Amino acid sequence: MRHHNLLSRLRARLYIIVYHTDTFAGRLFDVFLLVIILLSVLTVILESISALKQQYFTQFRNMEWVYTILFTIKYLLRVWVSPKPRRYIFSFFGVVD
Repeated sequence: MRHHNLLSRLRARLYIIVYHTDTFAGRLFDVFLLVIILLSVLTVILESISALKQQYFTQFRNMEWVYTILFTIKYLLRVWVSPKPRRYIFSFFGVVD
């Protein structure tokens, strides 16, 4: 029972962070996501330059894996904390995510 209560409190706290941008933690979460998105776009742009791609292929590939893992964690977190996960998954934002 105690374990369930702890998970419920964690889920409620993470819901506020993930979905409410009017809190410090929520804004921090959003800024972190924006930075990751910008870095991901920058990586794709730099990788499109063939000289850079040849020289830094492994680094670009590793960075893409890191971004993919972070975005996957974010998506799973949004699904887990959502009060109606199925509704989120099939919503516009869930599909775009």
